[in-house]
Parts: sequence; C-alpha cells; structure tokens
Amino acid sequence: MKKLSIVVPCYNEQEAAPIFYDTVHGMEDKLSSVELEFIFVDDGSKDGTLDVLRGLHAKDERVHYVSFSRNFGKEAGIYAGLEKSTGDYVVIMDVDLQDPPAMLPEMLSYIESGEYERVATRRVDRKGEPPIRSWFARKFYKLMNKISSADIVDGARDYQMMTRKVVDAILAMGEYNRFSKGIFGWVGFKSKWLEFENVERVAGETKWSFWKLFIYAIDGIVAFSTAPLIMASVFGVIMCLVAFIFILVIIVKTLILGDPTSGWPSMVCIILLVSGIQLLCMGVLGQYMAKTYLETKKRPIYLVQEEE
Repeated sequence: MKKLSIVVPCYNEQEAAPIFYDTVHGMEDKLSSVELEFIFVDDGSKDGTLDVLRGLHAKDERVHYVSFSRNFGKEAGIYAGLEKSTGDYVVIMDVDLQDPPAMLPEMLSYIESGEYERVATRRVDRKGEPPIRSWFARKFYKLMNKISSADIVDGARDYQMMTRKVVDAILAMGEYNRFSKGIFGWVGFKSKWLEFENVERVAGETKWSFWKLFIYAIDGIVAFSTAPLIMASVFGVIMCLVAFIFILVIIVKTLILGDPTSGWPSMVCIILLVSGIQLLCMGVLGQYMAKTYLETKKRPIYLVQEEE
C-alpha cells in the first residue's frame, strides 16, 4: 500500500491542531487506498502548539513533528515538512482547515490515475477578506504572470498533492529565499487545478497581516523576475534624456531672454523627482543584492530544536 504524507506547517495553532487531526483522521475510510502519515512543523510557536503535537504523537505513531529553534516562516516550514515526508504522495495543508480536507479523496483519485503529477487548488472568491487586500492580491498574480517565468494561478493555494517526483524536484531547489508558489509553478509537471470557495478559519487568528503579505509579494517578485532591474535601467535612460532636453531649453532660454534665474520652483520639483527615482532604483538594486548576499552565506533554511 502506498503512503500519503500530510505536511502541516503550524505557528501558534494550539487550538486548531487537534481539530485538524480529528477532522482528517475521521476521513480515513475515504482514503483507504493509502496509508496516512502526518508531518506537523512547529515554526517556533510561542503557545502550547508543541505540547499538543507531542500529545498527538503519543496517541498516534503515524503523527510526526518537527519543531524549529525559532520562527523561520511558513516557507521554511513547508520545506522542512517535505524533507521529512516519506510518502509516495505528499499533500501540503494549512492547519486552520481553510484548505478543505473534503477535497483530499478527489485529489488522490487524480494522482492515483497516473494522469497528473500534481493536483493544486485555487480559491474562486475572497469572502471575508478586506476589499483592498483582495484587490492587491489579484493584481499581484497578474503582475507575476507577466514579468516572471513561473506559472502562478490567481487564487493559488499551497494546498496541493504531489507525487514523490515533484517533491524531489522542489527539494532540489535549495535556495534560502523561498517563494513556494513560484517554485511550484516553475518546476512544471502535468497539473490539475481544483477550485473551491473561501473557508473561514476553524480556530485562532490569521498570522498574515497586510504588511507581511506585501513583503512576501516583494520577495516573490525578486525571486522569480529581473523585470524590476530592467525597469530601473529604463528609468535611468529616460531621466538622462529628459535632463538633456531641459539643459538645452535652459541654454536657449538664457541666450534669448537673458533670465537664467527664473523657473527655480520647477527646478526644485525636477530635482526632487529625479532624486526620488534614483532612490527607487537604488532600492530595487538593494533588494537583489540583499537576496544574493543571503544566498552566498549558505545558511540553513531552518534549525531543528526537537523532532519525532
């Protein structure tokens, strides 16, 4: 019998973890064609999440967990879970049940058919989210698909089931700065997309603020596109041309009108504009240099404090 590993990143989820386990455990009759393996990854939680995971392991030997020495982020949690998984098939799920476990049998059927190597999911709506956050999310997906080589579907979730071949391909990308949605799309393989409506958390509160999502989006753009660097170069060329034109205008105006001091307010505005563009371009370059700097350090993606 083949094995299905369920990878579940957790951060301060002491309330949701046991509910998640009970829910998936109650579906075993619908997943009878595979043996289940639970891989919980405690991402440096500050509540009682680790104690809950210890209890689940003591109750069910199929439950395993990895506890980080500190909070390394969900991307590190996903990578650690994939590394520890031993199943022929692996599925990544959020512990808050916003990834409906009811979809697991259908996902498994597509994988077992041999027609697909990966079954991914996407939300078709964003009910319950602030409108401004939803708008930025949709624009982000459109932008990423235009400027990068990674195929990222609008509303794509980390919730997906993969064969061992796909998992090995993802693990082979051992980069420190990880953006899983981009990695999943970049590795390719024949994929099936399933849609579902947004589901509210079963317990606890979301750990993703608008600011964290914004930073995550920037990381994704830097990780899978060099378009910002090209834009910075284009800005530089344009501003050089504009500056040259202004120089000619000032020279001609001075020779004809003999009034070199007029127009200083507009000059101040121009200086501020050019300075702002320079700082923007420097910031873009700085982002790429910072990512390169971190990659060259060869730091581990995560550190383990305890595992079973």
